[in-house]
Amino acid sequence: MTTTHEYDVVVVGAGTSGCYAAATIAREGLDVVIVERKTADEAGHIACGDALKGADAFPDAIPKSQIEPAFTNTGVDHGRFEIPQEDTVLDIPIPGELAVIDRWEYGRRLIDGAKNAGVEFHYDTVVQDVTQNDDGRVTGVRAKQNGDVVEYEADMTVDGAGSLSILQDKTDFSGTTFDTNVSYSQFCSAYREIVEVEEPVEWSDALVFKPAEVAAGYIWYFPRTETTINAGLGFQMTEEPMKLVDDLKRDLRARPEFKNATVSDKLGAALPTRRPYDSAVAPGFVAVGDAAGHVNPTTGGGIAGAAYAGKYAGEQAVRAISDGDVSEEALWHYNERVMDHFGGRYAGLDIYNILSTAVDVDELMGLMARLPGEKLAEALYSGTTSFGPKLIAQTAKESYGFWSEIYQFYKTKNVADDLMRHYERYPRRPGALEGWKAERDRIMDHAYEVTGADPKY
Repeated sequence: MTTTHEYDVVVVGAGTSGCYAAATIAREGLDVVIVERKTADEAGHIACGDALKGADAFPDAIPKSQIEPAFTNTGVDHGRFEIPQEDTVLDIPIPGELAVIDRWEYGRRLIDGAKNAGVEFHYDTVVQDVTQNDDGRVTGVRAKQNGDVVEYEADMTVDGAGSLSILQDKTDFSGTTFDTNVSYSQFCSAYREIVEVEEPVEWSDALVFKPAEVAAGYIWYFPRTETTINAGLGFQMTEEPMKLVDDLKRDLRARPEFKNATVSDKLGAALPTRRPYDSAVAPGFVAVGDAAGHVNPTTGGGIAGAAYAGKYAGEQAVRAISDGDVSEEALWHYNERVMDHFGGRYAGLDIYNILSTAVDVDELMGLMARLPGEKLAEALYSGTTSFGPKLIAQTAKESYGFWSEIYQFYKTKNVADDLMRHYERYPRRPGALEGWKAERDRIMDHAYEVTGADPKY
């Protein structure tokens, strides 16, 4: 049995970007449905560190007041980097408003906000294919719901299905600019436990980071409250998950503040640790959030960017449908807005992520232990920093033995700045993308030369 539904827009995935895209569209009077693979009870339950950078600003389609009750810790103002091999802790200030949230409560409130905007939800619906017409325009999706086939026909399809989205596996993007230079090695696996402790932790105002025993991994502790801690780890998808989970469990057992702790939830997921897609549009199709690489590749932060990507995609979809033109050209301005808002900065930060794959972790941690925290904060959160001869002069005694590494960071910083300047010239039409990419790839070749890293793309 096959059931067919018709909407102006079908959105796949009830995450941040999907809900904001759908709410933006619904508020303009169009018919929009979100299809979500989870049940109504489970929807919004997503593996996430639950740290929200940029908590002060959200698009109006789902007001901040709707989701703010899920912000459980707004007192976090710095990162705490534990460096065991140096027997030291480095505090790095985090600029801007930051909150640790109850991700499930946030997810439920997000869905309620989209419903209030007029969005329809179909739960327990697993998308299995994408439909396209003879001209290659995406015309909807095909899914399974309670064992039956369900087809959704729509003028526009929004892919909010997360990392390594099945929609992109099923869509024929030939003849479009949609970025298909995507590999699992550009993604990180994440695992998170919610841990309840008996006594308040001393670092409830910090996000705690620590390198895992395996070079490609890191352990983190984010205090949701003084006694409810998100404990997790991230690691490149080329590593063995269970080995790294064992690292986390050993660290939990070794910490006195986690004595007699209990675990209330466990969940895993994948997230991009790569630059945003060069283009996330095709005829009748747009990708948002994790499905388009809209995540800070150095921190994994993606909630605020996903919200704005959803807003920009929703507004562009409304305009395209109103004009009766859902071509790539008609959707292109969405790409421009993403690159202008955060995409170019994320691409620049990706250079530091590439550098981390080519340096010795012990040397990197040793260097971090000797540098002023504000310099590292500049690199992580603004994409620029004054690594180089000036920093050597300022910290000559402390940084002795690491001058070559500082100089390498200086050269890397220069390449990252060049790349971000190039993203400021992101093309205004699809036909100019290839020329822009050629120059971007030249800068990337220089990045690999400077860092000594293997090519990532």
